[in-house]
Amino acid sequence: MEEPIKVTVYGADQICASCVNAPGSKDTYEWLQAAISRKFGNANIKYSYVDIFSPPENKKIQELAGRVVEEEFFYPLVIVDDEIAGEGNPRLKTIYSILEEKGLQPEM
Repeated sequence: MEEPIKVTVYGADQICASCVNAPGSKDTYEWLQAAISRKFGNANIKYSYVDIFSPPENKKIQELAGRVVEEEFFYPLVIVDDEIAGEGNPRLKTIYSILEEKGLQPEM
């Protein structure tokens, strides 16, 4: 079985100051799971959510979370494998394109 594609959302409970009218990070995380599942079915995707203010004990994740805290990126920040797929108010079209480039095929 091949490795799953990793979709990671970095965010916080507080809405990003520049993203006041956008949905919260956890809402975006849940919305992405639902939207991707509708388009790609039961594809081999592993989803994870990282709270930027209390990231897990993983140097790579902590480093990226720190960059979001330092406002190098807007949150929610969406990463597909190691590629930035969106930030602030991520676009499904962009995320779908990246997933298709990685070999996923829509079920529709």
